[in-house]
Amino acid sequence: MAGKIETVRVALAERSYDIEIGSGTLAGLPEFLRARTASDHAILITDSNVEELYADAAGDRLVGEGWEVDIFAIEAGEPSKSVEAADELWSAMLDEGTDRQSVVVAIGGGVVGDLAGFTAATFARGLEFFQVPTTLLAQVDSSVGGKVGINLPGAKNMVGAFWQPRGVLCDVDALQSLPDREYRAGLAEIVKYGVILDADFFAYLEANVDSINARDATTLTRIVQRSCRLKADVVEQDERETTGLRASLNYGHTFGHAFEAIGEYEELLHGEAVAAGMRCAMQLAVRLGRVDEAVYARQEALLDSLGLLIEPLEADGDELLRLMYRDKKVASGKLRFILPDRIGHVELVGDVPEADVLASLDV
Repeated sequence: MAGKIETVRVALAERSYDIEIGSGTLAGLPEFLRARTASDHAILITDSNVEELYADAAGDRLVGEGWEVDIFAIEAGEPSKSVEAADELWSAMLDEGTDRQSVVVAIGGGVVGDLAGFTAATFARGLEFFQVPTTLLAQVDSSVGGKVGINLPGAKNMVGAFWQPRGVLCDVDALQSLPDREYRAGLAEIVKYGVILDADFFAYLEANVDSINARDATTLTRIVQRSCRLKADVVEQDERETTGLRASLNYGHTFGHAFEAIGEYEELLHGEAVAAGMRCAMQLAVRLGRVDEAVYARQEALLDSLGLLIEPLEADGDELLRLMYRDKKVASGKLRFILPDRIGHVELVGDVPEADVLASLDV
């Protein structure tokens, strides 16, 4: 039985769409799609972990409502965000008669959503696309905002597009099946929203640690809804990252992406890398005199209570800086970081001394 459904509207003129969030919403996928597309052919892209858990049942529901359905399952994990995986999907879609009237439905985590979205954006010059995120990280981050893409061997998300979905359907009940590590990795992005945009939300997280750790459906619906609303507010104002506002969503990511690369995208989950990156970024903010130790301690305490006191990966300083200089926020050869000046507000800070960056790894 579905609980109360919360709806977040992402207002982007003709590209506007709804994010529906609640308990048991997956059962309503056929109605969700039918309200938003005239298609009757759905390409369901999922992964080897989610296929039996949710994608097969979703496909059966759609077939029962008269849809033609093809399900393609990629190997679970970050290595599938590749040119090779995209090429395999393009070929499989072509073989199954996919055309401009077909829709792509991503059912899975962030890797599935990013790859499926990129495939949808590029096949036949663009197909309608829906997100059904089944991980916490995907529900609050990668499924919202239209960023899709794949990795190159030396750089994450370097090939991609802005391709907004026609709708996003989040079922918090799917989060019950997540391994503990995956669940906690998603919480890192939720903490991020509190630090960068909403001090009251940060305080709510501090006050509800027990129900968050217990995966309470009502609490999850609340925090997923608020996270999506906060991200949508930013995306509405800076959809294609032209004003710099959307860069605020990358708090902790300059460090985090470097840690992921050092670990060859296998040692740390994305959310874990972001948690370690936020610790370093807050330490950097302290070193630069932007915040005091009390603010740093508050973030540390919340991350600790959520099982996210992740240590930065050990790396040669020159190698770490080399990776950071690949970051999209670098301008005129200068490192720039998203840093807080208080809980609930961040700024893009330029020309940060390399010595301070390296010293901030000591958290």
